Amino acid sequence: MDDKIETTAEHVEADALRPCRAATTMRGEAGTVEREPLPEAVAKKPVDQKSPAEWAYQRLILYIKNFEKTLDDEHEIAMGFTDTGAGFLRIEGLGYFDPDIVTFYGTDQVGMRMQLVQHVSQLNVLLRALPKAPEAGEPRRIGFELAKALDEDG
Repeated sequence: MDDKIETTAEHVEADALRPCRAATTMRGEAGTVEREPLPEAVAKKPVDQKSPAEWAYQRLILYIKNFEKTLDDEHEIAMGFTDTGAGFLRIEGLGYFDPDIVTFYGTDQVGMRMQLVQHVSQLNVLLRALPKAPEAGEPRRIGFELAKALDEDG
């Protein structure tokens, strides 16, 4: 039991603060997601009212969007697989199914449809820069498109 007494304002402020941190030695890179304020649509629902899947989904979108800030016009984002031999998934979408499933939609290196369905307890995502498809004009920046869904979900 804690004998600390909090005012209502202190309690609300503590609840609003995110328990996160990042320390890096990167030079010339975009800032880290952990150092940026949450978008209003994400912050308006308290974390303790979100399922693990919803909270993972929202943060993954923020990580994808931030990673894309570091890419030049010749690269797009993809997700690498470290232990399946499946290569990579060029991310085209992201979803979740409460309470505990996150899914990635996309294509593999030869353009075949792929979908990764993962339990949040097993979630680990390797974001990777890949050259954009030769026939593509502008590189796709899905993080910004996915971030729009955060506003709609709120």
